[in-house]
Amino acid sequence: MAAIRLLDSDTINRIAAGEVVERPASVVKELVENAIDAQATAVSVEIREGGIRFIRITDNGKGIPREEVPIAFSRHATSKIRTAEDLLSVSSLGFRGEALSSIAAVARVELFTKTAEDLSGVHYLIEGGEEKLMEPAGMPAGTTFVVRNLFYNTPARRKFLKSQAAEAGQIQELMVQFALSHPEISFRLTSQNQVKLQTSGRHKLKEIIYEVCGREIAGQLLELDGTAGDLEVSGYLGKPLIGRGNRSFEHYFINGRYIKSKVVTDAIEDAYQGFLMQHRYPFAVLHIRMPAEQLDVNVHPSKMELRFRDGRAVYEQLKELIAERLKKEQLIDTFGAYEIEKVPVSYVKDHDEKAGFPKESPVCEETKQSREPMPSMTPMPEPVEKKSLEAYQQRIQQQLSHDRGLEKERQEEQLRLFDDRIFSKKAAGELKLIGQVFSTYWIVEYENKMYIIDQHAAHEKVIYERMQKDLSRKQMTSQQVSPPVVLTLSGAEETKLLQYLPYFEKLGYEISSFGGAEYMITAVPGNLYGLGDRDLFLQLLDQLDTDTGRNQETAILEKLASMSCKAAVKGGMNLTEKEARALFEELLQLDNPYHCPHGRPVIIAMTRQELEKKFRRIL
Repeated sequence: MAAIRLLDSDTINRIAAGEVVERPASVVKELVENAIDAQATAVSVEIREGGIRFIRITDNGKGIPREEVPIAFSRHATSKIRTAEDLLSVSSLGFRGEALSSIAAVARVELFTKTAEDLSGVHYLIEGGEEKLMEPAGMPAGTTFVVRNLFYNTPARRKFLKSQAAEAGQIQELMVQFALSHPEISFRLTSQNQVKLQTSGRHKLKEIIYEVCGREIAGQLLELDGTAGDLEVSGYLGKPLIGRGNRSFEHYFINGRYIKSKVVTDAIEDAYQGFLMQHRYPFAVLHIRMPAEQLDVNVHPSKMELRFRDGRAVYEQLKELIAERLKKEQLIDTFGAYEIEKVPVSYVKDHDEKAGFPKESPVCEETKQSREPMPSMTPMPEPVEKKSLEAYQQRIQQQLSHDRGLEKERQEEQLRLFDDRIFSKKAAGELKLIGQVFSTYWIVEYENKMYIIDQHAAHEKVIYERMQKDLSRKQMTSQQVSPPVVLTLSGAEETKLLQYLPYFEKLGYEISSFGGAEYMITAVPGNLYGLGDRDLFLQLLDQLDTDTGRNQETAILEKLASMSCKAAVKGGMNLTEKEARALFEELLQLDNPYHCPHGRPVIIAMTRQELEKKFRRIL
C-alpha cells in the first residue's frame, strides 16, 4: 500500500469545491443566497455561454466590510453561525462558509463590494484560490461578483458539464425558484444579452406565478392560507384541470428555502387523490414556515435536502390543509372555457433600468487591460428609480387586470353553476333525465344547463364514499379465514407490521405470531370481501412508509378506490331511468361528486349559451 500523506492545500480546496460547485447553477445558487441573506431587494444575474465562461451577480444588499473581504474567501468562514449549536436554528439560506472559497478554487473571481457606512468600496481579485489584487473602488452600496472560466484549472470536471443551453436552462429554473420563494425581491436573469426573467419584487406571489408560468396556470389557482400544528402554509394550489404529467410544477419552500422532500411531495400528491387522474401531478406553490429547531438543514452541501424531527406530523398536517382547501371547491369541467395563452416571462426587453439596474460599471485599469469589458456590473443604486419601476409595474398591472376580468367572469359562471341548487335534495328531484348515450353517459337538463354524467364514474364514487365512511366510523367487521393465511415476512416488513398492528386490528384483521418471521392471519375485514387475502395484505404492507409519514390510511384508501372500481356498474351497461335517478340523487349529496377515486371527471356541464355558440345561433 502507498504511504499515507497529508494533501496539500490546493488539492484540499479543489476537493471541497467539488462538493459545493457541481455546475454553473451551483455558483449562481450560492451567490444569490448570499445576496438574499444580505437583505438585498434586487438581484441581477447575467450569464454567458451557460455560465461556463461568465457569471455576474449584482445585488443592493449590505455589502462586505473592507477588512472582512479576504477572510470571506477562506474555508469555513461565515457570518451566519458562530458555534455548532447554531446549526440547530439556522435561519439564513447560506451558512456553511464553503461557497466563496470553493468557487474561487476553480474559477477566476472578481468582487466589488461596499457597505453603506464605508466611503468607498473594495475591488478584490482572486484566481484559483490565490489573491491577486485588492484596491479601493467607487461604487454604491451592495455587492457584485464576477466569475469567469469555471473549472479552468480542473479540465476533467469541465468535460462533465452539459451543453451551454442545458446549463443555462438549469440556471433559469433555479432563478424561477428564487423568484417564487422571495416575491419581495426583484430578480432579473439575462442570458446572452437577452432578458429571460424579470420580476417586480412587489410581494405578489400570484403575479410571479403569472410572469413565470403564464396566464393558463395563473387563471386556475386556489389560494391557500392556513395553520396546522406548528406549520404555517400559504401559497397557491392548481385546480385539477391543470394537472401535469410530471412533478416539475410542484414548488414548495420551507422557511424561504427551496428544497426537495419526499415528505412534502407525498403530502401534496396524496391530498390530491380523488381529484387528479393517476400519473397526473398537481401544480402547487407553497410557502411553509415552521420552527427552525424542528429541521436539520445541514444534511448535504447543496442544502437542497433536509430532515424533519417529526416527518409524520408534517405529512399529516400539510396533507389535511391541502385536502380541506380542495374540498371547499365545487368544480365541474365546462365546455367553452376561455382560451388562455402563455405570456412571455420577460416584459422588460430593451429596458435595462426597469427594475433600477443601471448600465455603468466600475472597472479598474488592471482589469480593463487584462480582461474583456464588464458591462452592467454596478450594483443597483438605492433607492430604485421610481419612475421606471412604476412604469414597469403599470405594464404588469394592465395585463393582470385583464386576466382578473376573465377570471372573474369564470368565477361568476362557476358560482351560477355551483350554487346550492344543483347540489341540493330539492334540485335532485327536479333534474330532467333526457336519456343515455352510448350506454354509458346520461344527459341531464337542469335550468339553463346540460350536464353529462359518466354512470361508471358516478357509481364508483358513491361506493367509494360509502366504504370510506364505514372506515372512518370504525364500522369495519371481521370475517374469519379458513384455513388461516400464513405469511413469511422480511425484516423490514415485520418492522412495519408491528408498528401498524393496532391499526390493522381496528380494520378487522386478526394477526398473530406463528414463530420466527412467520405470522398468521385468522380474520380479515369483512368490508373488503374478495380482496382481503394474502395479496391485498402484502400490498398494504408494502405501501406503508415509516420514513415519510405516508400512512396506513392512504394505502387503505388506494385499495378502496380499486375495489369500488371493480364493484361499480360498467360503461356499456343499460340502467333504467329509476336506477339512474337514484344513483344521481345519491351522487349529488356527496362532499366531492366531481371526480371519481382515480381523479377522472364524473360530471361535465355545458350552458345553453355555449351550446348555441356551437351552432352559431349566437356569436
